[in-house]
Amino acid sequence: MINKIILSLIIFSFINSNAFAAYQNNLRTTFLNNKTNICCINIRNFNSKDINNNGLIDENEEKGNFLNAIKRLDEIKNLGINTLHILPITPVGKLKALGTAGSLYAMADFWSINPQIVDTNSDLTDIEQAQLFIKECHKRNINVIIDLPSCGAYDLFLNHPELFLKDNKQLSIVPTDWTDVRLFNTGSNNKLNQDLIKAHKDFIDLVLLIGADGIRADVATIKPYNFWAEIIKYTRAQQPEFLFLAEASDSWREPPSKFAPFTPYDKLLQVGFDGYYGSFFNLKDWTSDDFINHIKFNLKLLNSYKDKKSVILSFSTHDEISPILLHGENFSIMISWLNATLPFNPYCIDGFFNGDDYLYPWANSISENSKTDDNSYFVHRGKIDIFNFSKKPDGKNSKILNIYKKANIFRNNNIELITKGDFVHINTKNDKVFAFSRNLNDKTIIVIGNLDFNQPQNKIKLKVNNLKKDMTIETIFGNDNIKNNRKYIYTDMQAGEIKILKIMKG
Repeated sequence: MINKIILSLIIFSFINSNAFAAYQNNLRTTFLNNKTNICCINIRNFNSKDINNNGLIDENEEKGNFLNAIKRLDEIKNLGINTLHILPITPVGKLKALGTAGSLYAMADFWSINPQIVDTNSDLTDIEQAQLFIKECHKRNINVIIDLPSCGAYDLFLNHPELFLKDNKQLSIVPTDWTDVRLFNTGSNNKLNQDLIKAHKDFIDLVLLIGADGIRADVATIKPYNFWAEIIKYTRAQQPEFLFLAEASDSWREPPSKFAPFTPYDKLLQVGFDGYYGSFFNLKDWTSDDFINHIKFNLKLLNSYKDKKSVILSFSTHDEISPILLHGENFSIMISWLNATLPFNPYCIDGFFNGDDYLYPWANSISENSKTDDNSYFVHRGKIDIFNFSKKPDGKNSKILNIYKKANIFRNNNIELITKGDFVHINTKNDKVFAFSRNLNDKTIIVIGNLDFNQPQNKIKLKVNNLKKDMTIETIFGNDNIKNNRKYIYTDMQAGEIKILKIMKG
């Protein structure tokens, strides 16, 4: 299925491989050592130019593309981010679509690049533009993960029905309420659909051709164990450091369709995925014990495999409502510090770090112009827009931005403590307030958080082991209302507050 242009570019790329010789993919190792700091972006709006400030990118305005995205890379680097997760770059379906540009996850083919994210004023081909963007990322020591959609657009079904499941009337199958996509026919562990295997290998070839460092497999659970075994083996034979990140959660118990197979998160890790999402997105609803128990669960799980595994801190993703809408400004601040202090890989969505609420005033209104058969500006309230040509994410909240930067600087300055230090739960005897310490050699930090975003929690008492009389406590972040004796720390917590303390000798 890969076309002649791509084949010729593969040969060209091989002959001119010295262009990438200076860069060596190390993403898998970095991720498994919990040293990636990942930001998820949508190229289609990453650096779009909304000149008239109506929130949309009109016909005479500049859409986000690979070339203008390069202009934001220094900003990304300066935020402390070292890995970009790019939402799907494959062409999108136009039939039975959602939104005026089409959902990024309604893929129309596996083997080419979405023309919507290509600069038509450039002499470079689409492949060359993608290669240049990734090369510029690598110059800044930024790794790149490309998203692999789990289902196909109706357009793809019409062109390649052999890739899809069909009912007894030979009609395509819609999984759950994902009305703009159709379910692939993966086959079973005993007999895989080789047409779909070939299509996925074509996708891997495309991703390797443009120089990316890994993939994030959307809803990886709906493909069989042996399907992923073949794809991972095929990829790692070419690039051993290539990362496989599964969108899967320990809280997912069944597939989105009775027709789909189901491979749970633990089996995906077993088959060769390096990491998964966990359930950290549930922090918005958890008690302190729920949160601490999930951290302990992941530490135990990830140490149970022969090969190293890890997890992303999925507090804020493109599938989740903006933290600002859920619990206000303090929730974003709490997430920033948890990303910086927990022994896993930090993760956020473009716009999180400056407080975007992703509320679009034109949401679900009727459009006079559409690139699909849907004439409504379909959006999910409070989530980054993946359906239309829309503005660059930018909440303009300088407080969140400055704290996000400060938290990342703290993490980088204490990276060995954060990635290698012990995790110790500190019991607060309060179901709203969590606390833990991170300890390595003679260094200790303590993190305390109030999950009640409406009410303060006072008279919090923490027993800290090995707290000696000659030690001092420095407040890195939060209100400096700390009292201590030889065994205990006492503090009050404002609504939604998080404190970061550093214990030092003398």
